Amino acid sequence: MDYHKLSEMLYPKVTETPESLEARFPRRNLPEGAKVTRFAPSPTGFVHMGALFPCTVSSILAKESGGVFYLRIEDTDDKRAVEGGVEEIIATLSDYGISFDEGPSQGGGYGPYSQRARVEFYHAYAKNLVSRGLAYPCFCSEEELTHMRSDQEAQKTNYGYYGGWAICRDLSFDSIAERLLSGASYVLRLRASHESGQDAGTKSKSEPDIGSNIMFDDPAKGRIEMPPNDIDHVLLKSDGVPTYHFAHAVDDHLMGTTHVVRGDEWIATYPLHHMLFDLLGFKRPKYIHLAPLMKTDGGGKRKLSKRKDPECALSWYAGQGYPVQTVQEYIMTLLNSNFEDWRRANPTAGLRDFPFSPKKMNAAGALFDLQKLDDVSKNVVSRMTAEEVYTELTAWAERFDPAFFTCLTRDPAYTVKTLSIGRGGNKPRKDFGRWGEAKEYLSFFFDELFTPAAPPDPAFCKAYAEGYDPGGSQEEWFASVKALGERHGYCPDVKQYKSDPADWKGSVADASASLRLAVTGRENSPDLYQVMQILGQERVIGRLKA
Repeated sequence: MDYHKLSEMLYPKVTETPESLEARFPRRNLPEGAKVTRFAPSPTGFVHMGALFPCTVSSILAKESGGVFYLRIEDTDDKRAVEGGVEEIIATLSDYGISFDEGPSQGGGYGPYSQRARVEFYHAYAKNLVSRGLAYPCFCSEEELTHMRSDQEAQKTNYGYYGGWAICRDLSFDSIAERLLSGASYVLRLRASHESGQDAGTKSKSEPDIGSNIMFDDPAKGRIEMPPNDIDHVLLKSDGVPTYHFAHAVDDHLMGTTHVVRGDEWIATYPLHHMLFDLLGFKRPKYIHLAPLMKTDGGGKRKLSKRKDPECALSWYAGQGYPVQTVQEYIMTLLNSNFEDWRRANPTAGLRDFPFSPKKMNAAGALFDLQKLDDVSKNVVSRMTAEEVYTELTAWAERFDPAFFTCLTRDPAYTVKTLSIGRGGNKPRKDFGRWGEAKEYLSFFFDELFTPAAPPDPAFCKAYAEGYDPGGSQEEWFASVKALGERHGYCPDVKQYKSDPADWKGSVADASASLRLAVTGRENSPDLYQVMQILGQERVIGRLKA
Protein backbone atom coordinates (compact mmCIF):
# COMPACT_ATOMS: atom_id res chain seq x y z
CA MET A 1 0.00 0.00 0.00
CA ASP A 2 1.25 3.43 -0.96
CA TYR A 3 -0.10 5.34 2.02
CA HIS A 4 0.97 8.74 0.74
CA LYS A 5 -0.94 8.11 -2.47
CA LEU A 6 -3.95 6.96 -0.45
CA SER A 7 -3.90 10.14 1.65
CA GLU A 8 -3.87 12.29 -1.51
CA MET A 9 -6.76 10.31 -2.95
CA LEU A 10 -8.83 10.72 0.23
CA TYR A 11 -7.98 14.37 0.90
CA PRO A 12 -6.86 15.99 -2.36
CA LYS A 13 -7.99 19.47 -1.31
CA VAL A 14 -6.28 19.48 2.10
CA THR A 15 -3.23 21.73 1.86
CA GLU A 16 -2.67 22.40 5.57
CA THR A 17 -0.06 20.20 7.22
CA PRO A 18 0.78 19.50 10.85
CA GLU A 19 3.89 21.60 10.35
CA SER A 20 1.98 24.61 9.05
CA LEU A 21 -0.50 24.38 11.91
CA GLU A 22 2.30 24.15 14.47
CA ALA A 23 3.68 27.37 13.02
CA ARG A 24 0.27 29.09 13.20
CA PHE A 25 -0.23 28.07 16.82
CA PRO A 26 3.12 28.25 18.61
CA ARG A 27 3.56 27.31 22.24
CA ARG A 28 2.03 29.83 24.64
CA ASN A 29 4.39 32.28 26.28
CA LEU A 30 3.41 31.75 29.92
CA PRO A 31 5.24 31.70 33.27
CA GLU A 32 6.75 28.44 34.47
CA GLY A 33 4.07 26.25 36.00
CA ALA A 34 1.17 28.16 34.44
CA LYS A 35 -1.75 25.90 33.59
CA VAL A 36 -3.93 26.14 30.50
CA THR A 37 -7.39 24.68 31.06
CA ARG A 38 -10.67 24.71 29.20
CA PHE A 39 -14.40 24.22 29.46
CA ALA A 40 -15.68 22.50 26.33
CA PRO A 41 -19.48 22.10 26.33
CA SER A 42 -21.92 21.42 23.52
CA PRO A 43 -23.99 24.51 22.59
CA THR A 44 -27.17 23.31 24.28
CA GLY A 45 -27.42 26.37 26.53
CA PHE A 46 -28.04 24.16 29.53
CA VAL A 47 -25.41 24.21 32.28
CA HIS A 48 -25.94 21.80 35.15
CA MET A 49 -24.24 21.30 38.50
CA GLY A 50 -22.22 18.39 37.11
CA ALA A 51 -20.71 20.77 34.54
CA LEU A 52 -20.12 23.63 36.98
CA PHE A 53 -18.13 21.23 39.16
CA PRO A 54 -15.20 20.60 36.71
CA CYS A 55 -15.58 24.09 35.28
CA THR A 56 -14.84 25.56 38.71
CA VAL A 57 -11.76 23.36 39.12
CA SER A 58 -10.47 24.31 35.67
CA SER A 59 -10.96 28.00 36.40
CA ILE A 60 -9.15 27.81 39.74
CA LEU A 61 -6.18 25.88 38.33
CA ALA A 62 -5.65 28.42 35.56
CA LYS A 63 -6.25 31.58 37.59
CA GLU A 64 -4.11 30.54 40.57
CA SER A 65 -1.16 29.59 38.36
CA GLY A 66 -1.20 32.67 36.14
CA GLY A 67 -2.36 30.56 33.20
CA VAL A 68 -5.25 30.67 30.73
CA PHE A 69 -8.80 29.40 31.04
CA TYR A 70 -10.67 29.28 27.75
CA LEU A 71 -14.08 28.28 26.41
CA ARG A 72 -14.23 25.91 23.44
CA ILE A 73 -17.60 25.00 21.94
CA GLU A 74 -17.79 21.38 20.81
CA ASP A 75 -20.49 21.75 18.18
CA THR A 76 -19.72 18.77 15.97
CA ASP A 77 -23.16 17.33 16.76
CA ASP A 78 -25.73 19.58 15.06
CA LYS A 79 -28.63 17.73 16.67
CA ARG A 80 -27.74 19.01 20.16
CA ALA A 81 -27.23 22.64 19.22
CA VAL A 82 -29.85 25.23 20.17
CA GLU A 83 -30.11 28.82 19.00
CA GLY A 84 -28.43 31.14 21.48
CA GLY A 85 -26.92 28.19 23.32
CA VAL A 86 -23.41 29.62 23.45
CA GLU A 87 -24.60 32.97 24.78
CA GLU A 88 -26.70 31.21 27.43
CA ILE A 89 -23.70 29.14 28.58
CA ILE A 90 -21.52 32.22 28.91
CA ALA A 91 -24.24 34.19 30.76
CA THR A 92 -25.03 31.35 33.17
CA LEU A 93 -21.40 30.73 34.06
CA SER A 94 -20.81 34.45 34.46
CA ASP A 95 -23.62 34.51 37.02
CA TYR A 96 -21.66 31.96 39.03
CA GLY A 97 -18.37 33.82 38.88
CA ILE A 98 -16.83 31.88 35.98
CA SER A 99 -15.10 34.03 33.38
CA PHE A 100 -12.92 33.07 30.43
CA ASP A 101 -9.68 34.51 29.15
CA GLU A 102 -10.38 33.33 25.60
CA GLY A 103 -13.43 32.05 23.78
CA PRO A 104 -16.08 32.73 21.14
CA SER A 105 -16.94 36.11 22.69
CA GLN A 106 -13.49 37.28 23.79
CA GLY A 107 -11.50 35.86 20.88
CA GLY A 108 -7.84 34.97 21.34
CA GLY A 109 -4.80 33.82 19.44
CA TYR A 110 -5.68 30.12 19.44
CA GLY A 111 -9.12 30.14 17.83
CA PRO A 112 -11.51 29.60 16.24
CA TYR A 113 -13.15 28.52 19.50
CA SER A 114 -15.83 26.30 17.99
CA GLN A 115 -15.03 22.92 16.48
CA ARG A 116 -17.20 23.39 13.40
CA ALA A 117 -14.87 26.20 12.38
CA ARG A 118 -11.77 24.03 12.88
CA VAL A 119 -12.59 21.16 10.51
CA GLU A 120 -9.63 21.94 8.25
CA PHE A 121 -7.28 21.35 11.19
CA TYR A 122 -8.64 17.87 11.83
CA HIS A 123 -8.42 16.99 8.14
CA ALA A 124 -4.77 18.00 8.05
CA TYR A 125 -3.91 15.60 10.88
CA ALA A 126 -6.19 12.92 9.45
CA LYS A 127 -4.39 13.12 6.11
CA ASN A 128 -1.07 12.84 7.92
CA LEU A 129 -2.19 9.71 9.80
CA VAL A 130 -3.34 8.10 6.55
CA SER A 131 -0.02 8.92 4.88
CA ARG A 132 1.75 7.09 7.72
CA GLY A 133 -0.51 4.03 7.57
CA LEU A 134 -2.11 4.87 10.92
CA ALA A 135 -5.64 5.52 9.67
CA TYR A 136 -7.80 4.04 6.92
CA PRO A 137 -11.23 4.44 5.28
CA CYS A 138 -13.99 2.12 6.47
CA PHE A 139 -16.97 1.50 4.15
CA CYS A 140 -19.02 -0.69 6.50
CA SER A 141 -22.75 0.00 6.44
CA GLU A 142 -24.93 0.36 9.52
CA GLU A 143 -26.34 -3.07 8.79
CA GLU A 144 -22.87 -4.61 8.72
CA LEU A 145 -21.90 -2.94 11.98
CA THR A 146 -25.15 -4.06 13.63
CA HIS A 147 -24.53 -7.62 12.48
CA MET A 148 -20.97 -7.44 13.81
CA ARG A 149 -22.22 -6.33 17.20
CA SER A 150 -24.79 -9.11 17.29
CA ASP A 151 -22.07 -11.68 16.56
CA GLN A 152 -19.86 -10.23 19.29
CA GLU A 153 -22.76 -10.36 21.72
CA ALA A 154 -23.45 -13.98 20.82
CA GLN A 155 -19.79 -14.88 21.27
CA LYS A 156 -19.63 -12.88 24.51
CA THR A 157 -16.56 -10.99 23.36
CA ASN A 158 -15.68 -7.31 23.58
CA TYR A 159 -17.63 -4.93 21.38
CA GLY A 160 -15.81 -2.86 18.81
CA TYR A 161 -14.12 -2.74 15.45
CA TYR A 162 -10.91 -4.75 15.88
CA GLY A 163 -9.06 -7.87 14.85
CA GLY A 164 -11.08 -10.09 12.54
CA TRP A 165 -14.04 -7.75 12.87
CA ALA A 166 -12.09 -4.92 11.20
CA ILE A 167 -12.96 -6.05 7.68
CA CYS A 168 -11.93 -2.78 5.98
CA ARG A 169 -8.57 -2.47 7.68
CA ASP A 170 -6.60 -4.26 4.98
CA LEU A 171 -8.45 -3.31 1.81
CA SER A 172 -6.16 -2.90 -1.16
CA PHE A 173 -5.55 0.46 -2.75
CA ASP A 174 -7.48 -0.59 -5.86
CA SER A 175 -10.43 -1.78 -3.80
CA ILE A 176 -10.55 1.52 -1.92
CA ALA A 177 -10.24 3.50 -5.18
CA GLU A 178 -13.06 1.51 -6.78
CA ARG A 179 -15.39 2.16 -3.83
CA LEU A 180 -14.57 5.86 -3.80
CA LEU A 181 -15.19 6.08 -7.55
CA SER A 182 -18.62 4.51 -7.03
CA GLY A 183 -19.46 7.19 -4.45
CA ALA A 184 -19.43 4.89 -1.46
CA SER A 185 -19.66 6.61 1.91
CA TYR A 186 -16.90 6.01 4.44
CA VAL A 187 -15.59 6.96 7.84
CA LEU A 188 -11.94 7.29 8.75
CA ARG A 189 -10.73 4.88 11.42
CA LEU A 190 -7.64 4.78 13.58
CA ARG A 191 -5.45 1.75 12.92
CA ALA A 192 -4.98 0.68 16.55
CA SER A 193 -3.01 -2.46 15.64
CA HIS A 194 0.04 -1.80 13.52
CA GLU A 195 0.97 -5.23 12.19
CA SER A 196 -0.86 -4.66 8.91
CA GLY A 197 -0.64 -0.98 8.32
CA GLN A 198 2.91 -0.33 9.46
CA ASP A 199 5.83 -2.67 9.60
CA ALA A 200 6.88 -3.19 13.20
CA GLY A 201 10.49 -2.40 12.36
CA THR A 202 9.65 1.08 11.09
CA LYS A 203 7.39 2.22 13.93
CA SER A 204 8.40 5.52 15.48
CA LYS A 205 9.19 5.70 19.17
CA SER A 206 6.02 7.70 19.73
CA GLU A 207 3.85 4.80 18.65
CA PRO A 208 2.72 2.64 21.56
CA ASP A 209 3.38 -1.01 22.03
CA ILE A 210 -0.12 -2.49 21.90
CA GLY A 211 0.84 -5.35 24.18
CA SER A 212 1.81 -3.38 27.29
CA ASN A 213 -0.41 -1.71 29.87
CA ILE A 214 -0.42 2.06 30.20
CA MET A 215 -0.21 4.00 33.44
CA PHE A 216 -0.86 7.59 34.35
CA ASP A 217 -0.96 9.68 37.51
CA ASP A 218 -4.24 11.42 38.16
CA PRO A 219 -3.97 14.20 40.80
CA ALA A 220 -7.45 13.32 42.08
CA LYS A 221 -7.44 9.52 41.66
CA GLY A 222 -3.79 8.59 42.07
CA ARG A 223 -1.97 6.15 39.79
CA ILE A 224 -4.16 4.31 37.28
CA GLU A 225 -3.10 1.34 35.15
CA MET A 226 -5.15 0.23 32.14
CA PRO A 227 -4.82 -2.06 29.12
CA PRO A 228 -4.00 -0.19 25.90
CA ASN A 229 -6.52 0.63 23.23
CA ASP A 230 -7.00 -2.08 20.59
CA ILE A 231 -10.15 -0.71 18.91
CA ASP A 232 -10.05 0.95 15.50
CA HIS A 233 -12.14 3.91 16.60
CA VAL A 234 -13.70 6.36 14.15
CA LEU A 235 -11.73 9.59 13.75
CA LEU A 236 -13.81 11.34 11.08
CA LYS A 237 -17.47 10.64 10.45
CA SER A 238 -18.87 10.19 6.95
CA ASP A 239 -19.58 13.94 6.66
CA GLY A 240 -15.96 14.75 7.48
CA VAL A 241 -16.78 16.02 10.97
CA PRO A 242 -14.46 14.63 13.66
CA THR A 243 -15.50 12.52 16.59
CA TYR A 244 -15.02 14.01 20.05
CA HIS A 245 -11.94 11.88 20.70
CA PHE A 246 -10.03 13.00 17.62
CA ALA A 247 -11.12 16.64 17.80
CA HIS A 248 -10.21 17.05 21.45
CA ALA A 249 -6.72 15.64 20.86
CA VAL A 250 -6.02 18.05 18.00
CA ASP A 251 -7.61 21.02 19.75
CA ASP A 252 -5.98 20.49 23.14
CA HIS A 253 -2.61 20.26 21.42
CA LEU A 254 -2.97 23.31 19.19
CA MET A 255 -4.54 25.37 21.98
CA GLY A 256 -1.80 24.43 24.42
CA THR A 257 -4.04 22.74 27.00
CA THR A 258 -1.97 21.45 29.92
CA HIS A 259 -4.69 20.11 32.22
CA VAL A 260 -8.04 18.52 31.36
CA VAL A 261 -10.62 18.31 34.17
CA ARG A 262 -13.47 15.91 33.45
CA GLY A 263 -15.80 13.37 35.04
CA ASP A 264 -14.40 9.97 35.90
CA GLU A 265 -16.76 8.33 33.39
CA TRP A 266 -14.13 9.41 30.86
CA ILE A 267 -11.42 7.24 32.40
CA ALA A 268 -12.47 4.38 30.12
CA THR A 269 -11.53 6.49 27.09
CA TYR A 270 -8.05 7.31 28.35
CA PRO A 271 -6.30 4.45 26.45
CA LEU A 272 -7.66 5.82 23.17
CA HIS A 273 -6.66 9.38 24.04
CA HIS A 274 -3.24 8.16 25.19
CA MET A 275 -2.75 6.44 21.82
CA LEU A 276 -4.00 9.39 19.79
CA PHE A 277 -1.66 11.85 21.45
CA ASP A 278 1.28 9.51 20.97
CA LEU A 279 0.54 8.72 17.32
CA LEU A 280 0.02 12.40 16.54
CA GLY A 281 3.29 13.27 18.27
CA PHE A 282 1.59 15.49 20.87
CA LYS A 283 2.51 15.98 24.50
CA ARG A 284 -0.33 14.56 26.58
CA PRO A 285 -2.11 16.94 28.98
CA LYS A 286 -2.55 16.04 32.63
CA TYR A 287 -5.98 14.48 33.14
CA ILE A 288 -7.87 15.11 36.38
CA HIS A 289 -10.92 12.90 36.76
CA LEU A 290 -13.62 13.99 39.17
CA ALA A 291 -15.94 11.55 40.89
CA PRO A 292 -19.64 12.24 40.26
CA LEU A 293 -21.81 14.08 42.73
CA MET A 294 -23.82 11.57 44.74
CA LYS A 295 -27.23 11.74 46.42
CA THR A 296 -28.89 9.55 49.02
CA ASP A 297 -31.95 7.76 47.69
CA GLY A 298 -33.94 5.00 49.36
CA GLY A 299 -31.25 4.20 51.88
CA GLY A 300 -28.54 4.01 49.23
CA LYS A 301 -26.54 6.39 47.05
CA ARG A 302 -26.78 7.24 43.37
CA LYS A 303 -25.41 9.82 40.98
CA LEU A 304 -27.07 13.22 40.89
CA SER A 305 -29.27 13.01 37.80
CA LYS A 306 -30.20 15.68 35.27
CA ARG A 307 -33.49 13.88 34.68
CA LYS A 308 -34.52 13.06 38.26
CA ASP A 309 -33.11 15.84 40.41
CA PRO A 310 -34.22 19.47 39.92
CA GLU A 311 -31.22 20.66 41.95
CA CYS A 312 -28.96 19.45 39.15
CA ALA A 313 -29.99 22.44 36.99
CA LEU A 314 -28.37 25.75 37.86
CA SER A 315 -31.64 27.50 37.04
CA TRP A 316 -33.16 25.77 40.09
CA TYR A 317 -30.82 27.64 42.45
CA ALA A 318 -31.83 30.96 40.96
CA GLY A 319 -35.52 30.15 41.34
CA GLN A 320 -35.10 29.05 44.96
CA GLY A 321 -33.17 32.21 45.72
CA TYR A 322 -29.80 30.79 46.68
CA PRO A 323 -27.19 33.53 46.44
CA VAL A 324 -24.48 32.89 43.88
CA GLN A 325 -21.93 33.02 46.70
CA THR A 326 -23.73 30.11 48.36
CA VAL A 327 -23.40 27.87 45.33
CA GLN A 328 -19.75 28.84 44.92
CA GLU A 329 -19.05 28.18 48.59
CA TYR A 330 -20.93 24.89 48.63
CA ILE A 331 -19.05 23.64 45.58
CA MET A 332 -15.81 24.26 47.45
CA THR A 333 -17.04 22.14 50.38
CA LEU A 334 -17.63 19.33 47.87
CA LEU A 335 -14.34 19.79 46.06
CA ASN A 336 -11.90 19.97 48.95
CA SER A 337 -12.26 18.12 52.24
CA ASN A 338 -10.40 20.81 54.20
CA PHE A 339 -12.45 23.78 52.97
CA GLU A 340 -14.86 23.89 55.91
CA ASP A 341 -12.03 23.99 58.45
CA TRP A 342 -10.41 26.76 56.43
CA ARG A 343 -13.66 28.73 56.29
CA ARG A 344 -14.15 28.51 60.07
CA ALA A 345 -10.64 29.86 60.55
CA ASN A 346 -11.11 32.54 57.86
CA PRO A 347 -14.78 33.60 58.02
CA THR A 348 -14.35 36.82 56.04
CA ALA A 349 -11.75 35.70 53.48
CA GLY A 350 -12.55 35.52 49.78
CA LEU A 351 -12.86 32.15 48.05
CA ARG A 352 -9.79 32.88 45.95
CA ASP A 353 -7.73 32.92 49.14
CA PHE A 354 -8.45 29.24 49.74
CA PRO A 355 -5.44 27.00 48.86
CA PHE A 356 -7.28 24.60 46.54
CA SER A 357 -5.64 21.23 45.80
CA PRO A 358 -6.81 18.43 43.45
CA LYS A 359 -5.26 15.97 45.91
CA LYS A 360 -7.87 16.95 48.52
CA MET A 361 -10.80 15.96 46.31
CA ASN A 362 -13.04 13.04 47.22
CA ALA A 363 -12.01 10.17 44.97
CA ALA A 364 -15.22 8.23 45.62
CA GLY A 365 -17.72 11.04 44.99
CA ALA A 366 -18.95 13.84 47.23
CA LEU A 367 -22.45 13.59 48.69
CA PHE A 368 -24.81 16.37 47.62
CA ASP A 369 -26.79 17.40 50.70
CA LEU A 370 -29.54 20.04 50.45
CA GLN A 371 -29.64 20.55 54.22
CA LYS A 372 -25.94 21.31 54.22
CA LEU A 373 -26.47 23.64 51.27
CA ASP A 374 -29.06 25.53 53.34
CA ASP A 375 -26.66 25.76 56.28
CA VAL A 376 -23.92 27.10 54.03
CA SER A 377 -26.38 29.62 52.59
CA LYS A 378 -27.44 30.90 56.01
CA ASN A 379 -23.79 31.47 56.86
CA VAL A 380 -23.21 33.28 53.57
CA VAL A 381 -26.24 35.55 54.02
CA SER A 382 -25.35 36.26 57.65
CA ARG A 383 -21.98 37.67 56.52
CA MET A 384 -23.60 40.13 54.09
CA THR A 385 -24.39 43.71 54.99
CA ALA A 386 -28.03 44.78 55.05
CA GLU A 387 -27.43 46.78 51.88
CA GLU A 388 -25.98 43.72 50.09
CA VAL A 389 -28.94 41.61 51.16
CA TYR A 390 -31.35 44.30 49.94
CA THR A 391 -29.67 44.46 46.53
CA GLU A 392 -29.70 40.71 45.96
CA LEU A 393 -33.11 40.12 47.50
CA THR A 394 -34.85 42.78 45.44
CA ALA A 395 -33.15 41.54 42.26
CA TRP A 396 -34.49 38.06 42.97
CA ALA A 397 -37.99 39.28 43.92
CA GLU A 398 -38.29 41.43 40.80
CA ARG A 399 -37.86 38.28 38.72
CA PHE A 400 -39.62 35.67 40.82
CA ASP A 401 -42.07 37.49 43.14
CA PRO A 402 -43.16 40.88 41.75
CA ALA A 403 -45.67 41.54 44.57
CA PHE A 404 -42.96 41.06 47.18
CA PHE A 405 -40.66 43.26 45.10
CA THR A 406 -43.24 46.04 45.35
CA CYS A 407 -43.24 45.77 49.14
CA LEU A 408 -39.47 45.74 49.40
CA THR A 409 -38.85 48.72 47.13
CA ARG A 410 -41.66 51.00 48.30
CA ASP A 411 -39.35 52.42 50.98
CA PRO A 412 -35.79 51.08 50.49
CA ALA A 413 -34.46 52.72 53.67
CA TYR A 414 -37.21 51.08 55.73
CA THR A 415 -36.50 47.64 54.20
CA VAL A 416 -32.78 47.99 54.85
CA LYS A 417 -33.59 48.68 58.52
CA THR A 418 -35.62 45.46 58.71
CA LEU A 419 -32.65 43.55 57.29
CA SER A 420 -30.20 45.18 59.70
CA ILE A 421 -31.57 43.53 62.87
CA GLY A 422 -29.02 41.16 64.34
CA ARG A 423 -26.60 41.64 61.48
CA GLY A 424 -22.87 41.88 62.15
CA GLY A 425 -20.94 40.96 65.26
CA ASN A 426 -19.54 37.59 66.26
CA LYS A 427 -22.91 35.83 66.26
CA PRO A 428 -25.09 37.28 63.49
CA ARG A 429 -28.66 36.04 63.11
CA LYS A 430 -29.25 33.29 60.55
CA ASP A 431 -32.97 33.57 59.97
CA PHE A 432 -32.93 32.69 56.27
CA GLY A 433 -30.47 31.48 53.65
CA ARG A 434 -32.59 31.71 50.50
CA TRP A 435 -34.28 34.77 49.09
CA GLY A 436 -37.35 32.58 48.73
CA GLU A 437 -37.50 32.31 52.53
CA ALA A 438 -37.19 36.06 53.16
CA LYS A 439 -40.85 36.82 52.49
CA GLU A 440 -42.01 34.69 55.42
CA TYR A 441 -39.31 36.11 57.67
CA LEU A 442 -40.08 39.75 56.80
CA SER A 443 -43.85 39.45 56.40
CA PHE A 444 -44.81 41.19 59.68
CA PHE A 445 -42.94 44.32 58.63
CA PHE A 446 -45.40 44.89 55.76
CA ASP A 447 -49.12 45.38 56.46
CA GLU A 448 -50.24 43.56 53.31
CA LEU A 449 -48.20 40.49 54.32
CA PHE A 450 -48.86 40.61 58.06
CA THR A 451 -51.00 37.83 59.54
CA PRO A 452 -52.36 38.73 63.01
CA ALA A 453 -52.34 36.20 65.85
CA ALA A 454 -54.35 36.33 69.09
CA PRO A 455 -52.08 36.91 72.13
CA PRO A 456 -52.71 34.98 75.38
CA ASP A 457 -53.37 38.21 77.28
CA PRO A 458 -55.17 40.81 75.12
CA ALA A 459 -55.86 43.00 78.15
CA PHE A 460 -52.16 43.35 78.89
CA CYS A 461 -51.46 44.24 75.26
CA LYS A 462 -54.17 46.89 75.27
CA ALA A 463 -52.87 48.35 78.52
CA TYR A 464 -49.33 48.45 77.14
CA ALA A 465 -50.57 50.22 74.01
CA GLU A 466 -52.10 52.98 76.12
CA GLY A 467 -48.73 53.99 77.50
CA TYR A 468 -46.31 52.87 74.76
CA ASP A 469 -43.46 55.36 74.25
CA PRO A 470 -40.89 54.46 71.56
CA GLY A 471 -38.51 57.18 72.69
CA GLY A 472 -36.70 55.31 75.44
CA SER A 473 -33.64 53.06 75.31
CA GLN A 474 -33.89 49.29 75.16
CA GLU A 475 -33.23 49.07 78.91
CA GLU A 476 -35.99 51.60 79.61
CA TRP A 477 -38.34 49.74 77.28
CA PHE A 478 -37.79 46.42 79.06
CA ALA A 479 -38.17 48.10 82.47
CA SER A 480 -41.59 49.41 81.37
CA VAL A 481 -42.63 45.91 80.26
CA LYS A 482 -41.63 44.47 83.63
CA ALA A 483 -43.38 47.23 85.58
CA LEU A 484 -46.64 46.96 83.65
CA GLY A 485 -46.40 43.18 83.64
CA GLU A 486 -46.07 43.09 87.42
CA ARG A 487 -49.27 45.12 87.76
CA HIS A 488 -51.00 42.56 85.55
CA GLY A 489 -49.75 39.59 87.55
CA TYR A 490 -46.47 38.79 85.77
CA CYS A 491 -43.39 38.21 87.91
CA PRO A 492 -40.64 40.67 86.86
CA ASP A 493 -37.90 38.14 87.72
CA VAL A 494 -37.81 34.84 85.85
CA LYS A 495 -35.80 33.02 88.56
CA GLN A 496 -38.21 34.21 91.24
CA TYR A 497 -41.15 33.01 89.16
CA LYS A 498 -39.64 29.55 88.73
CA SER A 499 -39.13 29.21 92.48
CA ASP A 500 -42.68 30.32 93.31
CA PRO A 501 -44.95 30.15 90.20
CA ALA A 502 -48.23 29.75 92.12
CA ASP A 503 -48.44 33.43 93.06
CA TRP A 504 -48.10 34.71 89.50
CA LYS A 505 -49.92 34.58 86.16
CA GLY A 506 -46.54 34.04 84.54
CA SER A 507 -43.13 35.68 84.20
CA VAL A 508 -42.04 38.80 82.34
CA ALA A 509 -41.13 36.42 79.49
CA ASP A 510 -44.80 35.45 79.18
CA ALA A 511 -45.81 39.09 79.16
CA SER A 512 -43.30 39.77 76.38
CA ALA A 513 -44.64 36.77 74.46
CA SER A 514 -48.10 38.33 74.36
CA LEU A 515 -46.62 41.54 72.99
CA ARG A 516 -44.60 39.60 70.41
CA LEU A 517 -47.65 37.72 69.14
CA ALA A 518 -49.71 40.87 68.89
CA VAL A 519 -47.01 42.87 67.11
CA THR A 520 -45.45 40.22 64.84
CA GLY A 521 -48.09 37.49 64.65
CA ARG A 522 -45.55 34.83 65.65
CA GLU A 523 -43.96 33.30 68.71
CA ASN A 524 -40.41 33.81 67.49
CA SER A 525 -39.05 36.95 65.92
CA PRO A 526 -35.95 39.14 65.91
CA ASP A 527 -35.35 41.46 68.87
CA LEU A 528 -38.79 42.84 69.74
CA TYR A 529 -37.55 46.27 70.82
CA GLN A 530 -35.84 46.79 67.45
CA VAL A 531 -38.86 45.43 65.59
CA MET A 532 -41.14 47.92 67.33
CA GLN A 533 -38.72 50.78 66.67
CA ILE A 534 -38.79 50.00 62.94
CA LEU A 535 -42.56 49.46 62.74
CA GLY A 536 -43.18 52.82 64.39
CA GLN A 537 -45.49 53.94 67.20
CA GLU A 538 -48.71 54.15 65.20
CA ARG A 539 -48.41 50.68 63.69
CA VAL A 540 -47.35 49.06 67.00
CA ILE A 541 -50.22 50.62 68.94
CA GLY A 542 -52.69 49.66 66.22
CA ARG A 543 -51.64 46.00 66.35
CA LEU A 544 -51.62 45.89 70.15
CA LYS A 545 -55.15 47.30 70.34
CA ALA A 546 -56.39 45.07 67.57
